[in-house]
Amino acid sequence: MSLPEITQTLLSAKKQKGLTFADLEKILGRDEVWIAAVFYRQTSASEAEAKLLLETLELGPIYMKDLTEYPVKGLGPVVPTDPLIYRFYEIMQVYGLPIKDVIQEKFGDGIMSAIDFTLDIEKEEDPKGDRVKIIMSGKFLPYKKW
Repeated sequence: MSLPEITQTLLSAKKQKGLTFADLEKILGRDEVWIAAVFYRQTSASEAEAKLLLETLELGPIYMKDLTEYPVKGLGPVVPTDPLIYRFYEIMQVYGLPIKDVIQEKFGDGIMSAIDFTLDIEKEEDPKGDRVKIIMSGKFLPYKKW
């Protein structure tokens, strides 16, 4: 996967500063996953958020436009090849329809918003091997009839 130049610049600056996305969460007051989405141009920062991020990473205002303009979202129309990202694709291939059925049984005919949405990643220590815990919370949006 080819990363945009702005993504490479931000990731490099973050690494040089020895920062994590969790560190940036404390500085920006935004969730670490949301901040990572800004890095990967999947969401836009406000001017104030972009300014603080650029100051923190000691990058110039030349990148302000890149961080605040509306992004083109998604990975494109290809099956992801990165193993971690592919596993999410695989999870949706295997469990997508069952998840959809369970949501519709509980809420009715509709979707879970990816706009009014939060996502948290936690580490669960386990003697058999640490586990990744992902918590997604999206507003339910029923399909309307007309």
